[in-house]
Amino acid sequence: MGKSSLIALAALAACASPASDAVAPRTVERAEQNQPIGTHTPQNPTVDMCRAGELQWLVGKSRTEIPVPVDVVNRRVACTTCPVTEDYSPQRLNIFFNEQTQIVEQVRCG
Repeated sequence: MGKSSLIALAALAACASPASDAVAPRTVERAEQNQPIGTHTPQNPTVDMCRAGELQWLVGKSRTEIPVPVDVVNRRVACTTCPVTEDYSPQRLNIFFNEQTQIVEQVRCG
């Protein structure tokens, strides 16, 4: 048997040894203990990251009363039956109005 064959056999033996099986649980355990920080998802789901609470007064009002936003990137105005993307962004303010009556029905984050 050549030197390269012996090295390959040694590598295979190392992979199959019980010692390598013990590494995986320790790695998983360390990963679970060292969770990433700085996520965009609030720890408390009641946190009003988009500040929807400030515009709850719009519910029941005409859509013409929706103030022009300063930050257009984080605000979406759509009718309740209109297609919108389903991605969730806790910083985005959604204002949904009834297409027929033009009355605001929901103000929420998402």
